[in-house]
Amino acid sequence: MFGLLLVAAGCGDAGWQAKLRSQLPLLGHRNWIVVADSAYPLQTAPGIETIHVNADQLSVVKTVLAELARTRHVAPMIYTDAELKHVPDKSAPGVAAYRDGLAKLLAGKETQTLPHEQIIAKLDEAGKAFKVLLIKTPLTLPYTSVFFQLECGYWNAASEKELRETMRP
Repeated sequence: MFGLLLVAAGCGDAGWQAKLRSQLPLLGHRNWIVVADSAYPLQTAPGIETIHVNADQLSVVKTVLAELARTRHVAPMIYTDAELKHVPDKSAPGVAAYRDGLAKLLAGKETQTLPHEQIIAKLDEAGKAFKVLLIKTPLTLPYTSVFFQLECGYWNAASEKELRETMRP
């Protein structure tokens, strides 16, 4: 099965934002949203939908964060590539400014940094059974994708643990 690619660039900025807003009520625990750079591959898992936008990647991340903050039913676990902090500006001009901008956007948010391949493995597994909305931007800097694994916004791990303990015979 082939991945689905939608080109939202022709609809202007409002097109991809409308797509995100229309999808958010449908997304829940175990779904993902990815904001990716231009070299991110078109994946073939049936649950992964890719849209291309002609927008600044940090602006897209900011919009995704704002839209997620408006929801009550989901909360993101945010993943970034461990490799990003090691990419030198001399090899990828602009990456230091990107890192700074991303750090400001993610300040105070629950974020994990993992090697790229580990994040991709999680995403590949999720895409077999759950929807992944991948928003591909024109950014040309390596290891800059931001991954939002959606968790339940009104039930946390501590509540789940307590529930499971009360259910024990």
